[in-house]
Amino acid sequence: MSARLGLTTTFPIGSDADLAWARHQVRRAAAGLGFGLVEQTKLLTAASELARNTLVHGGGGRMELTVLDDGQARGLRLSCIDEGPGIRDIDLAMTDGYTTGGGLGLGLSGAKRLVQEFTLDSHPGQGTTVTVTQWLSALPVPRSGVL
Repeated sequence: MSARLGLTTTFPIGSDADLAWARHQVRRAAAGLGFGLVEQTKLLTAASELARNTLVHGGGGRMELTVLDDGQARGLRLSCIDEGPGIRDIDLAMTDGYTTGGGLGLGLSGAKRLVQEFTLDSHPGQGTTVTVTQWLSALPVPRSGVL
């Protein structure tokens, strides 16, 4: 979906306190755009997973939150960016159950399932950028003649 970019806000990710602040800002932006509770929860869960990966595996970085508008729909784009060691095998990293940190191995693959758009760009020694986008679902249009 092609989109006009709105305001982008950047948050540092260097500590657990930064993770909490980033989650708060994502929830605030999603609620402000009119995302329902389920959509907010999905986006917040994906943001939490990706931000934690940025901190733990990337050594810290930043999250960029951008409000999107394609003229008919609005949404949020989140990018988690680090300059850490990168991901050597992206296909393996996206496999459910694969982990390098002792977790369940559902962070990247789980985040991908929670959002409408997901991209991962990583190069060993150069860092990683994961971008997710969630569009606000339009309300159904009432059928004519139905009360």
